[in-house]
Amino acid sequence: MTTSLQKSTIHRTVLKNDIVVLVTENPAADIIAARIFIRAGSCYEKTEQAGLAHLLSAVMTKGCDGLSSLEIAERVESVGANLGTDTAADYFLLSLKTVASDFADILALAGQILRSPTFPQMEVELERRIALQDIRSQQEQPFTIAFEQLRQTMYHKHPYGISALGDETTMGSLTREDLVQYHQTHFRPDNLVISIAGHITLGDATALIEEIFGDWQAPDKPLPTLDLPELTVKPQQMLKPQQTQQSILMLGYLAPSVLSADYAALKLLSTYLGNGLSSRLFVELREKRGLAYEVSAFYPTRLFPASFVVYMGTAPENTSTALAGLRTEVERLCDIQLEESALQAAKNKILGQYALGKQTNSQIAQIYGWYEILGLGIKFDTDFQEQIAAVTASEAIAAACRYLREPYVSLVGQQEAINSAIS
Repeated sequence: MTTSLQKSTIHRTVLKNDIVVLVTENPAADIIAARIFIRAGSCYEKTEQAGLAHLLSAVMTKGCDGLSSLEIAERVESVGANLGTDTAADYFLLSLKTVASDFADILALAGQILRSPTFPQMEVELERRIALQDIRSQQEQPFTIAFEQLRQTMYHKHPYGISALGDETTMGSLTREDLVQYHQTHFRPDNLVISIAGHITLGDATALIEEIFGDWQAPDKPLPTLDLPELTVKPQQMLKPQQTQQSILMLGYLAPSVLSADYAALKLLSTYLGNGLSSRLFVELREKRGLAYEVSAFYPTRLFPASFVVYMGTAPENTSTALAGLRTEVERLCDIQLEESALQAAKNKILGQYALGKQTNSQIAQIYGWYEILGLGIKFDTDFQEQIAAVTASEAIAAACRYLREPYVSLVGQQEAINSAIS
């Protein structure tokens, strides 16, 4: 099956072993980028193995059948290529970028790494120690502390409430055998999306992937299914006294996934509230009132219920006033008519940033592969832009009233400052 969009430059093909291949032909530069997505992010971990996908990504490139960590690094660096792995809540990712003449060799290397990693015991131990150091380091960062206690309370036992690193207990207990089992369970061709963009034709790309991955067959076992807990909204306040030079104030609202009809409206509201120097939070709380060292909002794209978060860093003596101001600005979304000019400005900003995020082959390969692994399909690229452009002021207000009423509140700062904010 082949699907083409945007004047036949983006092609979608499903191979016989069910690997989904996306190819964007872009001959403008002699560069090819690839993104290989696997449905194996932190959502697929057991609670007692939190951090497993992260550890897997750290060790994956440290050895495969026939090649050591050093030999892999030399193969990549000797031709000036890039190759790396990463993990997110909803997927695992292997990324690579090369000049066109080296693409076949580096993609073949990526195939070896994906299909037959060796997970050397010494590398597992090293990366686990590094992860534990990162966990301890994060426990000293006020923003991270505020965000962790916010999402742990919002999501409770849902994987979205757990750091990608897990915690010291879970990360400290992971073994090489856990990595092997996780890899055998999730790394299979019917769980794979390969997205390629650059100086390559559809025919050449498909033939190359067939050569490298065509003999890879899925096991007889069905793909694992997720059994995630249902989420209920129970707003509360979380306080963490800490001797910091500023207070971190964070409001969180449980919001819908990317599959929701309200997704575009909330994306737009996030941009309107807290994206950039012209955003409402920045203008009202920093420029006009001088309350904020930093202030912003974010609403990540998630396959399951996401979080809509606004946050602010302020001087300890301003904590109470700043928290009230932050809450007021969000609550006003339900109480005032959103001006058409402000709405249009937010649309222009989000669509402009979206277009700028698709300038390189790496960015193009990323976005189409991401949409495919989330189950949205490559057409979502067009759908998203059309949905943003179509949001009306009344729809934005309705979404705000539906989801942004009662926040979870997370505060980190000096004891007296955070106590005054909630008294």
